[in-house]
Order: sequence, then structure tokens, then C-alpha cells
Amino acid sequence: MRIGLIGTGRIGTFHATVLNRHREVGSLIVTDADSVRAHAVADRLGATAAPSVDEIFTWGVDAVVITAATSAHGELIGRAARMGLPVFCEKPIAVDLPGTLSALAEVDAARTVLQLGFQRRFDTGYATAREAVRSGRLGRLHTIRAMTSDQSPPPAAYLPISGGMYRDCLVHDFDMLRWITGREVVEVYAMGSDAGPSMFREAHDIDTAAAVLTLDDGTLATATATRLNGAGYDVRMELAGELDQIGVGLDDRTPIASTEPAGPPAADKPWTGFLERFGPAYEAELAAFVDVVRGERANPCDGQEALHALRIAEACELSRLERRPVYLAEIPGRRD
Repeated sequence: MRIGLIGTGRIGTFHATVLNRHREVGSLIVTDADSVRAHAVADRLGATAAPSVDEIFTWGVDAVVITAATSAHGELIGRAARMGLPVFCEKPIAVDLPGTLSALAEVDAARTVLQLGFQRRFDTGYATAREAVRSGRLGRLHTIRAMTSDQSPPPAAYLPISGGMYRDCLVHDFDMLRWITGREVVEVYAMGSDAGPSMFREAHDIDTAAAVLTLDDGTLATATATRLNGAGYDVRMELAGELDQIGVGLDDRTPIASTEPAGPPAADKPWTGFLERFGPAYEAELAAFVDVVRGERANPCDGQEALHALRIAEACELSRLERRPVYLAEIPGRRD
């Protein structure tokens, strides 16, 4: 299999490394707006560096992996779709809802494959939680608590193009709410704070967020996030039901200390970032994409799934800006 990868930043370099050692990938072509960076990655892996994106589409690839800047995702997805190429794309599909719907329309028209990078679907802890909920082991769910806390903020230049806290960060938690429970979010109330470094205010973004979400069966969920969790990278979910309660992300590297005399000690080596915490999940999702391209499995996370998560993020952003509850029915793009 010959795969073209567009974007050799941090996540792109990781994906290129994983794909390069996959037994079914015989040839890897990489490109980036920064040609020096692309050549460095290609040289290290023994891959081929293409001069530009154009060559990815003219040198005869079997599939495309998009890890470029968010602003380029929609156009690249559409271009691949028009050529009939399967695509794996890091979230989001586009910087906004109209761009997302436009890209999905291209995929639908071409009847091609689009797999989105929601890697938590491949994490053992989240997958086990899904099995517990779907089996009825917890009984009726009444409360879900989700959180994503970065140890340190991204570069200031990234913030204006990130899409904001809900679309860039909490969208993973929104996807997990749906994927684990099988339910839909019907209403949100969200707030945010920009009391941290000034770069967040300058980018019209927030550094800390909280949202209350109501699912269609009445289950209540909270989702919180911050860019400034100095103790370490902390991603967790707690699911409480009438029969039992479970937690995802609790291990000897969880960056939290108990104040109880008999509580667990603080982590000696807390998680520092998403690539470290979810490394195996990222590898598994790319392996799944290769299987999808080979026709050996169904798409585990198509564009419609990403659209559902984005609509929740859009509702949260609207709620924060207007300081009111927002129903998902208010957000365009619903596809029943």
C-alpha cells in the first residue's frame, strides 16, 4: 500500500513513524508547507518527501493521511474525495460548521471513505467503559464526569487557528459521551475563563472551560478542560450508575494526589501530553484505517460521527458567548 501523508508537525511525524513500520504500508510519501521539516522526517524514516501537496495526488497513492493545519483540512478532504481516495484526517474536519458540512458533502457525493482521528475510541480504558455501560453493568446511568487537562498551553500562534477550547479540546470528551453511552446530547450550558495568560484573551479564547450536558435519556454529564494543569496531563471520565461506578484514566501516572492518610501516593512520573498518554490508541486507529482501506473492516469513526461531536462543541461555544442554555436543535447540520 502506498500512502501519502500531508503535514509533518508533531502529530504528523508520529503518524508517519507508525505508518512507516506497518507491514501493509510498502511506500510512504510525506509533504509539508515546511519542506525542510518534511525532508528531515522522510530521511529519518527512509520515506519519500514530495515537493508539495500536488505530488501526493499525482504520484499515485492508495490513501491519504491529513495532519496539516486545521485550515487546510476541508479543502484536502474534498480534493481526495474527488479523486476517489480514502482519507484519514485528524480532527476537526474544518475550522467551522459550514466548512465541515461542505467537506462532508464532497465525501458523500464521491462515496469515499473519511475516517476521523478520535483516538480515544481505541483506548483500552474508554473501550472497557463502553462495554460496561452497554452491558448494563452500571445500571441506569445518572451522572458522567469528563475532563481533559493539558499540563501546559499550546503555542500562542496556535490559539487563533485552533477553533477554541470546545472545538479543539473538549470535542474528544463530547465524542466519548456519545460513543460510550449510545445517547445524544440534547442541551448544554457552558462557561469559560480567560483569567490565565494574556495570550488567551488576545486570541479571544479561554484557558479553562466547564459545561453541563443533558443526554436524551436524562443522564447529566459535566465536561471540564484547562490548558494550565501544572501537575500533568490529566484525561479522565467517571460514569456513575444505580448499580456501580467506574473511572477511566486512573492509574499510577494520573497527576493527582490524595489528601487522605491512606490514599494513593502522588504519581512519580505523571503523564505529560497526549502522544504519551494515548500512544497505543493512535497506533491502533491508524492500523484500523489501513484495514478500512483494504476493505477488511468498517469505518470506526466516519465524518458523521465527527459532525455530531462538533455540533455539541458549537452549542457550548454559543452557550458561553450568550450565557444561556442551548439546545442542540438550534445548531445546523443535524442528519437523522
